[in-house]
Amino acid sequence: MQMRCSASAQVGVATLSGSLNVVHVDRFRSEFKEWIDDNSGVKNIVFDFTEVDMVDSAGLGALITALKLVRARSGTLKLAGLTRRVHLVFQVTRTDRLFEIHKSVDEALAEME
Repeated sequence: MQMRCSASAQVGVATLSGSLNVVHVDRFRSEFKEWIDDNSGVKNIVFDFTEVDMVDSAGLGALITALKLVRARSGTLKLAGLTRRVHLVFQVTRTDRLFEIHKSVDEALAEME
């Protein structure tokens, strides 16, 4: 799992690649927490899942933790570009009810404006 983050004004985009699973969640949590702490002006986040091939229950837990961090700033967290396989995990676990899911990063960002 790799994460590349960028910020513009109050919006951040975190591009993920690889698998968000039990092997990588600790690193994901710490990198995201460090990034969000370093970018105190960022309220709204879009996670770009275009390059994510798998998410397990530990990964879902880490995303819920990220959601709580963003909501603590009165911000929103959106997911974008989920593959069919990854989107199915969110549907089966009903966590798709917790997150705003968009087809693309551009679509998610357009709703933030």
